Amino acid sequence: MRDLSRRNAVRLVLLAATSAFAASIPSVAAERAPLAIKGYDPVAYFTLGAPVRGVPQIEYEWDEQRYRFSRPEHRELFKADPVRYAPQFANLCAMALTRGEIVEANPEYWLISEGKLYIFGEQAGPKRFTQNWAQNVVKANRNRPPAAKR
Repeated sequence: MRDLSRRNAVRLVLLAATSAFAASIPSVAAERAPLAIKGYDPVAYFTLGAPVRGVPQIEYEWDEQRYRFSRPEHRELFKADPVRYAPQFANLCAMALTRGEIVEANPEYWLISEGKLYIFGEQAGPKRFTQNWAQNVVKANRNRPPAAKR
């Protein structure tokens, strides 16, 4: 009986120590930055002229976002000048921001204007945005949330 009590006591001590140790280790999932532009390669818009999905094996974290790339050379271009390649309003629809709305963008609807990448929530977004481009850029910048500012 004494042996059983001693083993149970040892188990409890080990369990408590293990739990305390596990709680002190930050979760890898909790530390990972959110995925930018739904995993699309931001450089591909410029180099290939098309939206291309990136792969998990080729990632780079910048501005509290994880960017994925379809090719290692795209990651290197991005690393050298992330402001050039990252979408202007992070993961948000540029057209919705002109109206003060927060809408997640669909990376399939995009536009490069004056060397900057804009993404939109719907197919008509790029055309609408360019109809009054200068004013829309000002409005979107004014309405963008702090998390989407660089």
